[in-house]
Amino acid sequence: MTFSTRPRIDEDKVLQALRTVMDPERHRDIVSLGMVSGLAVRDNNVQLAIEVAPERGTAAEPIRAAAEAAVRRLKGIVSVTAVLTAQKKPTVTAAPPGPTARVPRPGLPTVSAIIAVASGKGGVGKSTTAVNLALGLRANGRTVGLLDADIYGPSAPKLLGITGKPTTNDGKTLEPKEAYSLKVMSMGFLVPEDTPMIWRGPMVQSALQQMLREVNWGVLDVLVVDMPPGTGDAQLTLAQQVPLAGAVIVSTPQDLALLDARKGLNMFRKVDVPVLGIVENMSTYICPNCGHRADIFGHGGARREAEQLGMEFLGGVPLDLEIRVTSDAGTPIVATQPDGPHAKLYRYVAERVWDQVRPDAPQTARRPPPRIVVVN
Repeated sequence: MTFSTRPRIDEDKVLQALRTVMDPERHRDIVSLGMVSGLAVRDNNVQLAIEVAPERGTAAEPIRAAAEAAVRRLKGIVSVTAVLTAQKKPTVTAAPPGPTARVPRPGLPTVSAIIAVASGKGGVGKSTTAVNLALGLRANGRTVGLLDADIYGPSAPKLLGITGKPTTNDGKTLEPKEAYSLKVMSMGFLVPEDTPMIWRGPMVQSALQQMLREVNWGVLDVLVVDMPPGTGDAQLTLAQQVPLAGAVIVSTPQDLALLDARKGLNMFRKVDVPVLGIVENMSTYICPNCGHRADIFGHGGARREAEQLGMEFLGGVPLDLEIRVTSDAGTPIVATQPDGPHAKLYRYVAERVWDQVRPDAPQTARRPPPRIVVVN
């Protein structure tokens, strides 16, 4: 019988290694300077965040690379991932008289509308819906970007067949990857596929902010954000800090998924983000050989939920082999089978969403801009 002799890596050993990494501008090590703002060690896998001044941006990349190299030299290390974070000071504005004050959420000046695609739980096809919704918007003539904000389980690289790391032209902002005329950014481009994401909340929040605001999105009609599943800290932070034009909720028909979808919907309501409608994914199954219909997960639950909550039911997407096969192959069905029934359905959903957020939408369709109210 053999036993592993791999030494155990803990935070003290990692910090000791990081004390050898110097900040060339301040001539001290990054640990004593307090630049290591997040550190997680699990099973000899190390992930850390290094905080730098916003004006330094990616010019501090050599520090990040040196930190990774220093930790990688530790005996027994399995993997190490370091990211740069830049915490900008919030703009302070005078609060108006009265018991409430609005907290400003700066948007992206070249993006007309930011739409979140969310679900109360994982496994309901949210990412597949987000990708095909973005492609539906593109097929309908819009300029579209896709931000894969699911830090722990990024899906966009697989769903769109994109590989490689993003580049930078000015050393400050990343250039998004492109596929099927979509501009795309995902943590999956920055971290190896088999690297476990064991970040704490502040690290996730910083990474989301960087992928949103330090990417050259260019001029877009719509930026679709594939939100992480659930209603945790990451989702709430993104909903609070980004001026979302609205959210699309994805659910399957069964009661358990609808219960979680209701939680996601209520989260957006609490932060004053309008819900544009509900999509029922895996709505029904029709056998391609005999045409027999089977409601494996039930049917119509999301429609009934939308009616009870007084919001739009955007459509039901069937459980279909072609959607699964094209998604796994990185050739999404809206792009590769544009004349098929599923592509037409996604394009219909996309148009209903666009009708509610487009700049010239009538007041009956375009809801008031979201805001956060802080009660003193």
